[in-house]
Amino acid sequence: MLLLPALLLAAAALAAAPDPPEADFLREARRQSLLSPEEAAYRETSTAEPYALRAEVLGRTLELVQRYPGRVMPERLGRTVQGRSIWGFRVRDPSVPVQRTMLVFASIHALEWISTEVALAFLEQSAERPPPGVELMIVPILNVDGRARSEEDLLEGRTRAYRRANANGVDLNRNFSVHTEPRAIWRHVVPGYYETAQTPLSEPEAQVIDALGQRGFDVAVSLHAFGGFHFLPWAGSWQRPADWPALLALGTAMQDGQGRGAYRPMQLSRFLFFFRGHGMEVDHLYGQYGIPSVLVELTRSGVGRPGDLKTPFRWYNPRQPERHRELGVDALRSVAWDMAWALRTDGTTAW
Repeated sequence: MLLLPALLLAAAALAAAPDPPEADFLREARRQSLLSPEEAAYRETSTAEPYALRAEVLGRTLELVQRYPGRVMPERLGRTVQGRSIWGFRVRDPSVPVQRTMLVFASIHALEWISTEVALAFLEQSAERPPPGVELMIVPILNVDGRARSEEDLLEGRTRAYRRANANGVDLNRNFSVHTEPRAIWRHVVPGYYETAQTPLSEPEAQVIDALGQRGFDVAVSLHAFGGFHFLPWAGSWQRPADWPALLALGTAMQDGQGRGAYRPMQLSRFLFFFRGHGMEVDHLYGQYGIPSVLVELTRSGVGRPGDLKTPFRWYNPRQPERHRELGVDALRSVAWDMAWALRTDGTTAW
């Protein structure tokens, strides 16, 4: 007679127990990682691009979360304009106390798929061997709505569609709150370079990055394409930052980690004498929260044939992404492991 009440109490306790933190991700990823019939058909074509679709990104991150419990931890950082989840993944060695942190986020612009490839590859490599004492937060796709729209273009053969913004039509890379006011005289000559969102941090995707900045990472890297540079603050001012030598050392560490074909570190506002990038994420994270930040322009474009000039997707994404992916991962790994190795000595790095 006592068995039935005991079973009922146990069932009630199980029902009342909270879901594990990763439960929402597991449910959503299992559902959304299944390719639609259109996506499956596309993947079988000879013209399919060698880049993961969003469903495939979710599938690969799902596998990591299941394979490395306690080492790869998903976190819903927010939702997009259209309500899609923005997932980040914390990666660490659970046997070693966390002493340093690194933020990496990709796909702030819809068409820059190579950035997600690099973030995902870095996530997979770091999950297999996390840098001891360093916790990584990796966001493979920030602009999820824009990425979804660019995938629709690809599946439906709209090769000339140009996608950059989020679902509200806002360039997220101009939606932050530092250096928002154009001052250079060149704004009258080339006004397109000086466009910013009317209201800084108006978009939920930008708010996600701002909220992450408030956590106080030791370094932040925003992955873009194309150009082949490690761009450093300031983007919106010609003036050198007060700790420019340390920022340059960070960019140089990334360059040194790449080897052949390495990208050059440079202050972003000095890329072109008339260029200023107002309201950009690197200025925001560095100026608002003091986080050493780098904007990496992956690849030196994907244009290899005259016809590529008519295809915006190809501007950013090479036909063969393998080497470009390696370069990006090597730069990120250099920073993460510099911090890990420094913890074995006095804990300091050159940057």
